[in-house]
Amino acid sequence: QLQLAESGGALVQPGGSLRLSCGVSGSAFGYYVIGWFRQAPGKEREAVSCIGRTDANTYYADSVKGRFTISRDNDKNTVSLQMSSLEPDDTAVYYCAADRTNFGIPRVQLICVASNFDYWGQGTQVTVSS
Repeated sequence: QLQLAESGGALVQPGGSLRLSCGVSGSAFGYYVIGWFRQAPGKEREAVSCIGRTDANTYYADSVKGRFTISRDNDKNTVSLQMSSLEPDDTAVYYCAADRTNFGIPRVQLICVASNFDYWGQGTQVTVSS
């Protein structure tokens, strides 16, 4: 069993930056695909970014490509999401999640959907507003 905990959410002005962190407790962290998802009020949960074993295997939603960067530290059992040029549409609760089943897939974009992920954190609120 894994436990995930997000941190770093805050109120930020448009154009600002935030860094979200996901701490993961449990064994075999290095063998999980980790994803960041978000859910805005009245909207479905959507994929933001996913990462496989290394930073070379990543996926970004079109809406965040070029603004967000995902990375993982397998020694510290953490995954980070660096967010820049934030926009009001980025306002949402952000969740990190873990998937073991698809770990070996060479392109995580093929599996970066919420239904593939088994373990979830409690979420952290990001609000982009002036």
